[in-house]
Amino acid sequence: MTIDIHEYIEVCKRDMEPGQRELDRIALLNQERVLEAFWRHRVAQSDLAGSTGYGLSDVGRDKFEAMFAEVFGAEAGLVRPQIVSGTHAISLAMYGVLRPGDELIYATGMPYDTLHSALGLRSAPGSLQEWGVRVTVVDLSPDGGIDIDGVIERCNERTKLVMFQRSRGYSLRRSFAIAELAEAFARLRAVRPEVYIGVDNCYGEFVEAQEPCHVGADLVMGSLIKNPGAGIAPTGGYVVGRADAIEQVAARLVAPGTAAEYGPTGSYLLTMYQALFLAPHIVMQAVKGSRLLARALSGLGYRVTPTYDAPRTDLILSIEFGDPAALLAFCRAVQSAAPVDAHVRPEPDAMAGYADAIVMAAGTFIQGASLELSADAPMRPPYIAYVQGGLTYEHVEIALRRVLDQIVPNLR
Repeated sequence: MTIDIHEYIEVCKRDMEPGQRELDRIALLNQERVLEAFWRHRVAQSDLAGSTGYGLSDVGRDKFEAMFAEVFGAEAGLVRPQIVSGTHAISLAMYGVLRPGDELIYATGMPYDTLHSALGLRSAPGSLQEWGVRVTVVDLSPDGGIDIDGVIERCNERTKLVMFQRSRGYSLRRSFAIAELAEAFARLRAVRPEVYIGVDNCYGEFVEAQEPCHVGADLVMGSLIKNPGAGIAPTGGYVVGRADAIEQVAARLVAPGTAAEYGPTGSYLLTMYQALFLAPHIVMQAVKGSRLLARALSGLGYRVTPTYDAPRTDLILSIEFGDPAALLAFCRAVQSAAPVDAHVRPEPDAMAGYADAIVMAAGTFIQGASLELSADAPMRPPYIAYVQGGLTYEHVEIALRRVLDQIVPNLR
């Protein structure tokens, strides 16, 4: 049976309508929290100028970091262009608070691929394990949840930091909602109050109405070319949390004794202030686009996680193709709908930090920016594409038309 693509998408959009109001409510709450921080800190035109050289006396930077921390429920923060990725921010935080002889526990199963080298799970110079930090990974419970009993059981006098990865990474496990993290934090805090609780927040910012620090995290890290950069931040990352922990992280970023006073911002600040203002709206555009993709592809028999009607806590949508050719066709269709490099044909290739060849559809204005519509996949069974982003909902819908035209021959 031949199905009209436009009609099929309209059916999908009607099915999505009941959940859109809740997304709008969350976007409004987050926008209000951000705007109140702007008002409270009395942001002025002079704050947008930035600094050069050492970056000393950069009032705009200091004000922005205070605002950013406040928005994320933290006491203090580092938000810097010198932090180049989410992996860098996470590694920076871990090296900031951990010392030789300490133990790091990962409470949410095996972490994202690019962290394996930093942790020493894959051989690399300068890893935490090479530095004398013991790394323990606690598997998830059989139902895919956090095995907090197992985490508590493995904690000992050496345990300094327990890390939680909010998003799924390259796995089929579910991402963890703020409420689920809050319960785990409370259980852990009750028996191990001295342990730092850290959260890899990549892909999760502004998807829910609260952030991990609002519910008890001590250190939260992420990338500014993901959600909080609103698709316009050219680079950067952040670490927010307890003031004493941030002081240690700042010493690691710059040098002991200089801490956060150094760090030039150049022309970066204006973009970052504007990005923080825009982020709650842009993130929700991406979430709405992700729901549309989930509804359309699940309706054609593809396994998607999360489903379109499931609550969201991050941007990532996984689509299982079971076949390398279908996976490549999908990624190439997404690339063909990009505003930049739409003429480029994605091919699998080796990439630093990954064990398998990776194919990426990333026709983005900012290199690697995953709040812009993009898809990537490790070339290994069961051949799953991980899709994220979409600065506008309309762009995702246009891309979906191309996807359907390419991967489903009977849809025209």
